[in-house]
Amino acid sequence: MSNRLSALLGSGLAGLALLAGLFAFRLAFSALLPMTGDEAYFVLWGEHPAGGYYDHPPMVGWWLAALLPLGRSEWLLRLPALLLPVIVALAALRIVQPIGRERARLAALLVLLQPASVWNVLITTDTPVILFTALSVAAYVAALRAPTSARALAWHALAGLLLGAAFLGKYFAALLGIAYLAHVVLARRDRLRWTGFAVLVVAALPAALYNLWWNSEHCWVNILFNFFNRHGDAGFGWQNPPLYLLSLAYLATPWLLYVLWDQRAALRDAARRSVEGSALLWLTLVPFALLGVLSLLKSVGLHWLASFAPLLAVLAAIALPLPKLEQLARWSAGFALLHVLVITVIAVLPLETWRSSHLYDGIVPTVRADELLAELEPWADDHLFASDSYSTSATLAYNANRPFAVFGEGSFHARQDDFLTDWRAHDGGKVLILKKKEPQLAEYAPYFARVELRQFELYGARYYLVLGEGFSYAAYRDGVLARVRDRFYRAPAWLPRRGCEFCASHFAGEVCQ
Repeated sequence: MSNRLSALLGSGLAGLALLAGLFAFRLAFSALLPMTGDEAYFVLWGEHPAGGYYDHPPMVGWWLAALLPLGRSEWLLRLPALLLPVIVALAALRIVQPIGRERARLAALLVLLQPASVWNVLITTDTPVILFTALSVAAYVAALRAPTSARALAWHALAGLLLGAAFLGKYFAALLGIAYLAHVVLARRDRLRWTGFAVLVVAALPAALYNLWWNSEHCWVNILFNFFNRHGDAGFGWQNPPLYLLSLAYLATPWLLYVLWDQRAALRDAARRSVEGSALLWLTLVPFALLGVLSLLKSVGLHWLASFAPLLAVLAAIALPLPKLEQLARWSAGFALLHVLVITVIAVLPLETWRSSHLYDGIVPTVRADELLAELEPWADDHLFASDSYSTSATLAYNANRPFAVFGEGSFHARQDDFLTDWRAHDGGKVLILKKKEPQLAEYAPYFARVELRQFELYGARYYLVLGEGFSYAAYRDGVLARVRDRFYRAPAWLPRRGCEFCASHFAGEVCQ
Protein backbone atom coordinates (compact mmCIF):
# COMPACT_ATOMS: atom_id res chain seq x y z
CA MET A 1 0.00 0.00 0.00
CA SER A 2 2.79 2.41 0.95
CA ASN A 3 4.64 1.78 -2.32
CA ARG A 4 1.47 2.30 -4.39
CA LEU A 5 0.70 5.58 -2.61
CA SER A 6 4.29 6.68 -3.07
CA ALA A 7 4.09 5.98 -6.79
CA LEU A 8 0.71 7.67 -7.00
CA LEU A 9 1.85 10.88 -5.36
CA GLY A 10 5.15 10.85 -7.18
CA SER A 11 3.48 10.77 -10.59
CA GLY A 12 2.15 14.06 -11.86
CA LEU A 13 -0.88 12.63 -13.68
CA ALA A 14 -1.67 10.07 -10.98
CA GLY A 15 -1.32 12.69 -8.26
CA LEU A 16 -3.73 14.91 -10.14
CA ALA A 17 -6.10 11.95 -10.47
CA LEU A 18 -6.05 11.49 -6.69
CA LEU A 19 -6.81 15.15 -6.07
CA ALA A 20 -9.47 15.19 -8.79
CA GLY A 21 -11.05 12.15 -7.15
CA LEU A 22 -11.07 13.89 -3.76
CA PHE A 23 -12.65 16.97 -5.30
CA ALA A 24 -15.29 14.82 -7.02
CA PHE A 25 -16.02 13.20 -3.65
CA ARG A 26 -16.37 16.61 -2.02
CA LEU A 27 -18.67 17.81 -4.79
CA ALA A 28 -20.90 14.74 -4.46
CA PHE A 29 -20.86 15.00 -0.67
CA SER A 30 -21.83 18.68 -0.80
CA ALA A 31 -24.73 17.86 -3.13
CA LEU A 32 -26.04 14.84 -1.22
CA LEU A 33 -25.52 15.91 2.40
CA PRO A 34 -28.72 17.52 3.73
CA MET A 35 -28.34 21.09 4.91
CA THR A 36 -27.36 20.99 8.58
CA GLY A 37 -28.98 23.14 11.25
CA ASP A 38 -26.12 25.63 11.51
CA GLU A 39 -25.89 25.98 7.74
CA ALA A 40 -29.64 26.48 7.39
CA TYR A 41 -29.40 29.13 10.11
CA PHE A 42 -26.79 31.02 8.08
CA VAL A 43 -28.97 30.68 4.98
CA LEU A 44 -31.60 32.61 6.97
CA TRP A 45 -28.99 35.34 7.34
CA GLY A 46 -28.55 35.38 3.58
CA GLU A 47 -32.29 35.54 3.03
CA HIS A 48 -32.42 38.68 5.19
CA PRO A 49 -29.36 40.72 4.18
CA ALA A 50 -28.20 42.97 6.99
CA GLY A 51 -25.16 44.79 8.24
CA GLY A 52 -24.66 42.18 10.95
CA TYR A 53 -26.32 39.32 12.78
CA TYR A 54 -26.91 38.13 16.34
CA ASP A 55 -24.08 35.62 16.82
CA HIS A 56 -21.18 36.76 14.65
CA PRO A 57 -20.06 39.40 12.18
CA PRO A 58 -21.85 39.19 8.84
CA MET A 59 -19.43 37.85 6.18
CA VAL A 60 -20.98 34.41 5.58
CA GLY A 61 -24.45 35.98 5.48
CA TRP A 62 -23.25 38.37 2.78
CA TRP A 63 -21.82 35.48 0.76
CA LEU A 64 -25.06 33.54 0.98
CA ALA A 65 -27.09 36.62 0.08
CA ALA A 66 -25.05 36.78 -3.15
CA LEU A 67 -25.52 33.05 -3.88
CA LEU A 68 -29.24 32.69 -3.08
CA PRO A 69 -30.47 34.52 -6.22
CA LEU A 70 -28.70 31.78 -8.22
CA GLY A 71 -30.56 28.94 -6.48
CA ARG A 72 -31.04 27.01 -3.25
CA SER A 73 -29.24 23.77 -4.10
CA GLU A 74 -26.99 22.51 -1.33
CA TRP A 75 -23.90 22.26 -3.56
CA LEU A 76 -24.39 25.82 -4.83
CA LEU A 77 -24.74 27.38 -1.39
CA ARG A 78 -21.75 25.33 -0.23
CA LEU A 79 -19.63 26.40 -3.19
CA PRO A 80 -17.30 28.65 -1.12
CA ALA A 81 -16.61 25.77 1.29
CA LEU A 82 -16.18 23.37 -1.63
CA LEU A 83 -13.50 25.56 -3.23
CA LEU A 84 -11.89 26.59 0.07
CA PRO A 85 -9.18 23.87 0.30
CA VAL A 86 -8.09 24.58 -3.28
CA ILE A 87 -7.63 28.29 -2.57
CA VAL A 88 -5.83 27.63 0.72
CA ALA A 89 -3.56 25.10 -1.04
CA LEU A 90 -2.73 27.72 -3.71
CA ALA A 91 -1.86 30.18 -0.94
CA ALA A 92 0.43 27.53 0.58
CA LEU A 93 1.98 26.96 -2.83
CA ARG A 94 2.72 30.66 -3.21
CA ILE A 95 4.26 30.94 0.26
CA VAL A 96 6.63 28.02 -0.23
CA GLN A 97 7.42 28.24 -3.98
CA PRO A 98 10.45 30.57 -3.65
CA ILE A 99 12.09 27.95 -1.43
CA GLY A 100 11.62 25.15 -3.96
CA ARG A 101 9.04 23.78 -6.38
CA GLU A 102 8.95 20.32 -4.80
CA ARG A 103 8.46 21.77 -1.32
CA ALA A 104 5.68 23.99 -2.65
CA ARG A 105 3.95 21.01 -4.25
CA LEU A 106 4.14 19.05 -1.02
CA ALA A 107 2.86 22.03 0.99
CA ALA A 108 -0.22 22.26 -1.23
CA LEU A 109 -0.68 18.51 -1.13
CA LEU A 110 -0.49 18.33 2.67
CA VAL A 111 -3.13 21.08 2.92
CA LEU A 112 -5.45 19.29 0.49
CA LEU A 113 -5.06 15.99 2.37
CA GLN A 114 -5.81 17.32 5.85
CA PRO A 115 -9.02 15.79 7.26
CA ALA A 116 -11.04 19.02 7.13
CA SER A 117 -10.06 19.47 3.48
CA VAL A 118 -11.55 16.05 2.75
CA TRP A 119 -14.90 16.20 4.53
CA ASN A 120 -15.67 19.79 5.46
CA VAL A 121 -18.11 21.04 2.83
CA LEU A 122 -20.22 22.99 5.34
CA ILE A 123 -20.87 26.67 4.70
CA THR A 124 -20.47 28.28 8.13
CA THR A 125 -18.91 31.34 9.72
CA ASP A 126 -15.60 29.43 9.77
CA THR A 127 -15.40 29.33 5.96
CA PRO A 128 -14.49 33.02 5.44
CA VAL A 129 -12.18 33.00 8.47
CA ILE A 130 -10.15 30.07 7.11
CA LEU A 131 -10.02 31.63 3.64
CA PHE A 132 -8.99 35.14 4.65
CA THR A 133 -6.55 33.89 7.29
CA ALA A 134 -4.62 31.90 4.67
CA LEU A 135 -4.67 34.78 2.18
CA SER A 136 -3.60 37.30 4.85
CA VAL A 137 -0.64 35.14 5.86
CA ALA A 138 0.37 34.75 2.19
CA ALA A 139 0.26 38.55 1.76
CA TYR A 140 2.25 39.06 4.97
CA VAL A 141 4.99 36.68 3.80
CA ALA A 142 5.03 38.47 0.43
CA ALA A 143 5.56 41.73 2.33
CA LEU A 144 8.60 40.26 4.10
CA ARG A 145 10.08 39.22 0.74
CA ALA A 146 9.26 42.38 -1.20
CA PRO A 147 12.28 43.94 -2.95
CA THR A 148 11.23 47.56 -2.33
CA SER A 149 9.71 49.44 0.60
CA ALA A 150 6.73 50.56 -1.46
CA ARG A 151 5.84 47.01 -2.45
CA ALA A 152 6.40 45.78 1.10
CA LEU A 153 4.00 48.37 2.48
CA ALA A 154 1.43 47.52 -0.21
CA TRP A 155 1.59 43.84 0.78
CA HIS A 156 1.28 44.81 4.46
CA ALA A 157 -1.84 46.80 3.58
CA LEU A 158 -3.32 43.83 1.74
CA ALA A 159 -2.53 41.54 4.68
CA GLY A 160 -4.39 43.99 6.94
CA LEU A 161 -7.40 44.23 4.62
CA LEU A 162 -7.61 40.44 4.52
CA LEU A 163 -7.27 40.26 8.31
CA GLY A 164 -10.19 42.69 8.55
CA ALA A 165 -12.22 40.51 6.18
CA ALA A 166 -11.45 37.48 8.36
CA PHE A 167 -12.58 39.44 11.41
CA LEU A 168 -15.89 40.17 9.67
CA GLY A 169 -16.27 36.39 9.48
CA LYS A 170 -15.58 35.59 13.11
CA TYR A 171 -13.87 37.15 16.10
CA PHE A 172 -11.28 34.36 16.29
CA ALA A 173 -9.45 36.12 13.44
CA ALA A 174 -8.12 38.41 16.18
CA LEU A 175 -5.73 35.56 17.11
CA LEU A 176 -3.93 36.14 13.82
CA GLY A 177 -3.62 39.83 14.65
CA ILE A 178 -2.04 38.94 18.01
CA ALA A 179 0.33 36.56 16.20
CA TYR A 180 1.38 39.36 13.82
CA LEU A 181 2.15 41.56 16.82
CA ALA A 182 4.15 38.80 18.52
CA HIS A 183 6.19 38.24 15.36
CA VAL A 184 6.92 41.96 14.99
CA VAL A 185 7.92 42.43 18.64
CA LEU A 186 9.85 39.22 19.21
CA ALA A 187 11.24 38.09 15.87
CA ARG A 188 11.36 40.73 13.12
CA ARG A 189 14.41 42.95 12.89
CA ASP A 190 13.98 44.57 9.46
CA ARG A 191 13.70 48.34 9.16
CA LEU A 192 10.04 48.23 8.06
CA ARG A 193 8.75 46.07 10.88
CA TRP A 194 6.96 48.84 12.79
CA THR A 195 5.95 50.87 9.74
CA GLY A 196 4.66 47.75 8.02
CA PHE A 197 2.79 46.64 11.11
CA ALA A 198 1.22 50.11 11.46
CA VAL A 199 0.05 49.95 7.83
CA LEU A 200 -1.37 46.47 8.46
CA VAL A 201 -3.29 47.66 11.52
CA VAL A 202 -4.65 50.74 9.77
CA ALA A 203 -5.85 48.58 6.86
CA ALA A 204 -7.54 46.10 9.20
CA LEU A 205 -9.08 48.74 11.48
CA PRO A 206 -12.09 49.76 9.33
CA ALA A 207 -13.59 46.26 9.61
CA ALA A 208 -13.32 46.30 13.40
CA LEU A 209 -14.70 49.84 13.63
CA TYR A 210 -17.58 48.97 11.34
CA ASN A 211 -18.44 45.97 13.51
CA LEU A 212 -18.40 48.11 16.66
CA TRP A 213 -20.56 50.77 14.99
CA TRP A 214 -23.11 48.19 13.86
CA ASN A 215 -23.21 46.54 17.29
CA SER A 216 -23.75 49.87 19.02
CA GLU A 217 -26.97 50.25 17.00
CA HIS A 218 -28.08 46.63 17.51
CA CYS A 219 -28.04 45.89 21.24
CA TRP A 220 -24.32 44.94 21.17
CA VAL A 221 -25.52 41.44 20.28
CA ASN A 222 -22.17 40.12 19.00
CA ILE A 223 -20.36 41.39 22.07
CA LEU A 224 -22.98 40.02 24.47
CA PHE A 225 -23.01 36.62 22.79
CA ASN A 226 -19.27 36.12 22.34
CA PHE A 227 -18.00 37.65 25.58
CA PHE A 228 -20.84 37.34 28.10
CA ASN A 229 -23.78 35.03 27.36
CA ARG A 230 -21.90 32.00 26.08
CA HIS A 231 -19.40 31.75 28.94
CA GLY A 232 -21.69 30.87 31.82
CA ASP A 233 -20.13 27.38 31.94
CA ALA A 234 -16.53 28.63 31.86
CA GLY A 235 -14.26 27.10 34.48
CA PHE A 236 -11.46 24.60 34.74
CA GLY A 237 -12.28 21.15 33.41
CA TRP A 238 -9.53 18.54 33.47
CA GLN A 239 -10.81 16.93 30.28
CA ASN A 240 -10.64 20.08 28.15
CA PRO A 241 -6.84 20.36 27.57
CA PRO A 242 -6.53 16.69 26.48
CA LEU A 243 -9.53 17.12 24.17
CA TYR A 244 -7.88 20.21 22.75
CA LEU A 245 -4.69 18.29 22.00
CA LEU A 246 -6.67 15.43 20.44
CA SER A 247 -8.57 17.89 18.25
CA LEU A 248 -5.34 19.52 17.13
CA ALA A 249 -3.75 16.14 16.42
CA TYR A 250 -6.74 15.09 14.34
CA LEU A 251 -7.00 18.27 12.25
CA ALA A 252 -3.27 18.56 11.62
CA THR A 253 -2.80 14.73 11.58
CA PRO A 254 -0.84 13.07 14.43
CA TRP A 255 2.17 12.19 12.23
CA LEU A 256 2.61 15.81 11.18
CA LEU A 257 2.63 17.00 14.79
CA TYR A 258 5.01 14.20 15.81
CA VAL A 259 7.47 14.98 13.03
CA LEU A 260 7.34 18.70 13.76
CA TRP A 261 8.17 17.99 17.39
CA ASP A 262 10.83 15.43 16.47
CA GLN A 263 12.40 17.90 14.02
CA ARG A 264 12.08 20.96 16.24
CA ALA A 265 15.76 21.77 15.67
CA ALA A 266 14.98 22.03 11.95
CA LEU A 267 12.12 24.41 12.77
CA ARG A 268 14.44 26.65 14.76
CA ASP A 269 16.97 26.55 11.94
CA ALA A 270 14.30 27.45 9.37
CA ALA A 271 13.18 30.36 11.55
CA ARG A 272 16.76 31.65 11.68
CA ARG A 273 17.60 31.31 8.01
CA SER A 274 14.39 32.45 6.27
CA VAL A 275 11.69 35.08 6.71
CA GLU A 276 9.09 32.46 5.75
CA GLY A 277 10.20 30.07 8.46
CA SER A 278 10.23 32.76 11.12
CA ALA A 279 6.83 34.13 10.14
CA LEU A 280 5.10 30.75 9.90
CA LEU A 281 6.57 29.58 13.19
CA TRP A 282 5.15 32.58 15.06
CA LEU A 283 1.88 32.80 13.15
CA THR A 284 1.22 29.15 13.90
CA LEU A 285 2.43 28.72 17.45
CA VAL A 286 0.92 31.90 18.94
CA PRO A 287 -2.74 31.11 18.04
CA PHE A 288 -2.42 27.48 19.12
CA ALA A 289 -0.75 28.51 22.38
CA LEU A 290 -3.54 31.01 23.12
CA LEU A 291 -6.19 28.41 22.35
CA GLY A 292 -4.33 25.97 24.59
CA VAL A 293 -4.52 28.44 27.46
CA LEU A 294 -8.22 28.98 26.73
CA SER A 295 -8.77 25.21 26.93
CA LEU A 296 -7.90 25.40 30.63
CA LEU A 297 -11.15 27.32 31.15
CA LYS A 298 -13.43 26.20 28.33
CA SER A 299 -13.92 23.43 25.82
CA VAL A 300 -12.25 24.46 22.55
CA GLY A 301 -14.31 23.42 19.55
CA LEU A 302 -12.74 21.56 16.65
CA HIS A 303 -13.74 24.37 14.29
CA TRP A 304 -11.86 26.92 16.38
CA LEU A 305 -8.59 25.31 15.24
CA ALA A 306 -9.45 25.01 11.57
CA SER A 307 -8.11 28.43 10.53
CA PHE A 308 -4.56 27.63 11.63
CA ALA A 309 -4.22 23.88 10.90
CA PRO A 310 -3.19 24.51 7.25
CA LEU A 311 -0.35 26.75 8.47
CA LEU A 312 1.20 23.75 10.21
CA ALA A 313 1.42 21.99 6.84
CA VAL A 314 3.09 25.07 5.33
CA LEU A 315 5.52 25.29 8.24
CA ALA A 316 6.42 21.63 7.75
CA ALA A 317 7.01 22.16 4.02
CA ILE A 318 9.38 25.05 4.76
CA ALA A 319 11.43 23.36 7.48
CA LEU A 320 11.41 19.56 7.16
CA PRO A 321 13.62 17.38 4.96
CA LEU A 322 12.01 16.38 1.67
CA PRO A 323 11.96 12.63 2.47
CA LYS A 324 10.01 13.40 5.65
CA LEU A 325 7.53 15.52 3.70
CA GLU A 326 7.00 12.77 1.15
CA GLN A 327 6.39 10.29 3.95
CA LEU A 328 3.87 12.64 5.57
CA ALA A 329 2.07 13.01 2.23
CA ARG A 330 1.78 9.23 1.84
CA TRP A 331 0.34 8.79 5.33
CA SER A 332 -2.04 11.72 4.85
CA ALA A 333 -3.22 10.30 1.52
CA GLY A 334 -4.07 7.02 3.22
CA PHE A 335 -5.90 8.89 5.98
CA ALA A 336 -7.84 10.91 3.41
CA LEU A 337 -8.94 7.77 1.58
CA LEU A 338 -10.00 6.25 4.89
CA HIS A 339 -12.25 9.27 5.47
CA VAL A 340 -13.79 8.83 2.04
CA LEU A 341 -14.47 5.16 2.77
CA VAL A 342 -16.00 5.80 6.21
CA ILE A 343 -18.23 8.63 4.97
CA THR A 344 -19.40 6.53 2.02
CA VAL A 345 -20.31 3.62 4.30
CA ILE A 346 -22.20 5.93 6.68
CA ALA A 347 -24.06 7.49 3.76
CA VAL A 348 -25.45 4.16 2.53
CA LEU A 349 -26.55 2.91 5.95
CA PRO A 350 -30.31 3.00 6.63
CA LEU A 351 -31.51 5.95 8.68
CA GLU A 352 -32.77 3.61 11.40
CA THR A 353 -29.17 2.55 12.08
CA TRP A 354 -28.88 5.59 14.33
CA ARG A 355 -32.16 5.01 16.16
CA SER A 356 -30.46 4.28 19.47
CA SER A 357 -28.60 7.61 19.36
CA HIS A 358 -29.87 10.40 21.59
CA LEU A 359 -29.50 12.66 18.54
CA TYR A 360 -31.88 10.59 16.43
CA ASP A 361 -34.90 12.89 16.85
CA GLY A 362 -32.72 15.69 15.45
CA ILE A 363 -31.28 13.59 12.62
CA VAL A 364 -34.71 12.72 11.19
CA PRO A 365 -35.80 16.34 10.56
CA THR A 366 -32.47 16.95 8.82
CA VAL A 367 -32.44 13.85 6.62
CA ARG A 368 -36.20 13.49 6.08
CA ALA A 369 -37.32 17.11 6.25
CA ASP A 370 -39.77 16.79 3.34
CA GLU A 371 -41.60 13.90 4.99
CA LEU A 372 -41.77 15.69 8.31
CA LEU A 373 -43.11 18.83 6.63
CA ALA A 374 -45.76 16.71 4.93
CA GLU A 375 -47.06 15.83 8.39
CA LEU A 376 -47.52 19.54 9.09
CA GLU A 377 -49.21 20.33 5.78
CA PRO A 378 -52.82 20.29 7.13
CA TRP A 379 -52.00 23.42 9.18
CA ALA A 380 -49.80 25.18 6.62
CA ASP A 381 -52.35 27.76 5.43
CA ASP A 382 -53.39 29.38 8.67
CA HIS A 383 -50.71 28.59 11.29
CA LEU A 384 -47.34 30.12 12.00
CA PHE A 385 -44.94 27.17 12.18
CA ALA A 386 -42.48 27.13 15.07
CA SER A 387 -40.30 24.87 17.22
CA ASP A 388 -38.36 25.34 20.44
CA SER A 389 -34.99 24.76 18.71
CA TYR A 390 -33.12 27.12 16.40
CA SER A 391 -31.58 24.15 14.56
CA THR A 392 -34.93 22.47 13.89
CA SER A 393 -36.58 25.75 12.93
CA ALA A 394 -33.76 26.77 10.59
CA THR A 395 -33.58 23.34 8.94
CA LEU A 396 -37.31 23.19 8.31
CA ALA A 397 -37.46 26.82 7.20
CA TYR A 398 -34.78 26.07 4.61
CA ASN A 399 -36.55 22.98 3.32
CA ALA A 400 -40.04 24.48 3.39
CA ASN A 401 -38.87 27.85 2.06
CA ARG A 402 -41.22 29.52 4.56
CA PRO A 403 -40.81 31.11 8.02
CA PHE A 404 -40.36 28.69 10.92
CA ALA A 405 -40.12 30.62 14.18
CA VAL A 406 -38.49 29.74 17.49
CA PHE A 407 -41.14 29.70 20.24
CA GLY A 408 -40.07 30.16 23.83
CA GLU A 409 -37.01 31.44 25.60
CA GLY A 410 -34.49 29.21 23.78
CA SER A 411 -30.77 29.29 24.50
CA PHE A 412 -27.97 31.82 24.10
CA HIS A 413 -27.12 30.31 20.70
CA ALA A 414 -28.48 31.46 17.35
CA ARG A 415 -31.08 34.01 18.38
CA GLN A 416 -31.48 35.72 15.01
CA ASP A 417 -35.16 34.79 15.14
CA ASP A 418 -35.56 37.50 17.78
CA PHE A 419 -35.23 39.91 14.84
CA LEU A 420 -36.96 37.85 12.16
CA THR A 421 -40.28 36.97 13.85
CA ASP A 422 -42.51 39.88 14.79
CA TRP A 423 -44.77 38.31 17.40
CA ARG A 424 -46.95 41.40 17.42
CA ALA A 425 -48.14 40.54 13.91
CA HIS A 426 -49.42 37.16 15.15
CA ASP A 427 -51.53 38.50 18.01
CA GLY A 428 -54.81 36.59 17.98
CA GLY A 429 -53.49 34.13 15.39
CA LYS A 430 -52.71 30.42 15.28
CA VAL A 431 -49.33 28.85 15.99
CA LEU A 432 -48.11 25.27 15.47
CA ILE A 433 -45.16 24.34 17.71
CA LEU A 434 -43.17 21.21 16.83
CA LYS A 435 -41.65 19.45 19.85
CA LYS A 436 -39.27 16.50 20.15
CA LYS A 437 -40.26 15.77 23.76
CA GLU A 438 -43.78 15.44 25.10
CA PRO A 439 -44.83 18.89 26.33
CA GLN A 440 -47.06 19.93 29.19
CA LEU A 441 -49.94 21.91 27.72
CA ALA A 442 -50.11 23.94 30.92
CA GLU A 443 -46.84 25.60 29.86
CA TYR A 444 -48.52 26.96 26.72
CA ALA A 445 -51.97 27.77 28.06
CA PRO A 446 -51.05 31.30 29.26
CA TYR A 447 -50.18 32.33 25.70
CA PHE A 448 -53.24 31.01 23.83
CA ALA A 449 -56.99 31.02 24.17
CA ARG A 450 -57.01 27.30 23.29
CA VAL A 451 -54.27 24.67 23.01
CA GLU A 452 -54.38 21.14 21.65
CA LEU A 453 -51.79 18.35 21.53
CA ARG A 454 -51.20 16.03 18.56
CA GLN A 455 -48.42 13.52 17.90
CA PHE A 456 -47.00 11.45 15.08
CA GLU A 457 -44.13 9.06 14.45
CA LEU A 458 -41.57 9.22 11.65
CA TYR A 459 -38.89 6.55 11.15
CA GLY A 460 -39.29 5.51 14.77
CA ALA A 461 -38.92 9.03 16.20
CA ARG A 462 -41.93 10.54 17.94
CA TYR A 463 -42.87 14.20 17.55
CA TYR A 464 -45.51 16.35 19.21
CA LEU A 465 -47.51 19.28 17.89
CA VAL A 466 -48.81 22.01 20.17
CA LEU A 467 -51.64 23.68 18.25
CA GLY A 468 -52.42 27.06 19.72
CA GLU A 469 -55.29 29.35 18.78
CA GLY A 470 -55.84 32.93 19.88
CA PHE A 471 -52.19 33.79 20.50
CA SER A 472 -51.78 36.52 23.14
CA TYR A 473 -48.86 38.76 22.30
CA ALA A 474 -49.18 40.68 25.57
CA ALA A 475 -48.89 37.48 27.63
CA TYR A 476 -45.98 36.24 25.51
CA ARG A 477 -44.22 39.57 25.83
CA ASP A 478 -44.49 39.59 29.62
CA GLY A 479 -43.95 35.85 30.13
CA VAL A 480 -41.24 35.05 27.56
CA LEU A 481 -39.80 38.09 25.82
CA ALA A 482 -39.17 39.88 29.13
CA ARG A 483 -37.03 36.94 30.26
CA VAL A 484 -35.25 36.97 26.90
CA ARG A 485 -34.51 40.67 27.36
CA ASP A 486 -33.16 40.19 30.86
CA ARG A 487 -31.06 37.17 29.96
CA PHE A 488 -29.65 38.11 26.54
CA TYR A 489 -29.99 41.85 25.95
CA ARG A 490 -28.80 43.49 29.18
CA ALA A 491 -25.57 45.17 28.07
CA PRO A 492 -23.07 46.60 30.58
CA ALA A 493 -23.58 50.32 31.22
CA TRP A 494 -20.10 51.13 29.86
CA LEU A 495 -21.19 50.03 26.37
CA PRO A 496 -22.85 53.11 24.79
CA ARG A 497 -26.05 51.81 23.19
CA ARG A 498 -27.21 53.77 20.15
CA GLY A 499 -30.13 51.50 19.41
CA CYS A 500 -31.66 48.09 20.07
CA GLU A 501 -34.29 46.77 17.68
CA PHE A 502 -35.43 44.01 20.04
CA CYS A 503 -36.05 46.37 22.94
CA ALA A 504 -37.53 49.09 20.76
CA SER A 505 -39.99 46.60 19.26
CA HIS A 506 -41.20 45.02 22.49
CA PHE A 507 -40.23 47.33 25.36
CA ALA A 508 -40.41 50.85 23.99
CA GLY A 509 -40.10 53.43 26.75
CA GLU A 510 -38.63 50.93 29.22
CA VAL A 511 -35.03 50.71 30.35
CA CYS A 512 -33.35 47.90 28.41
CA GLN A 513 -29.71 48.34 29.41
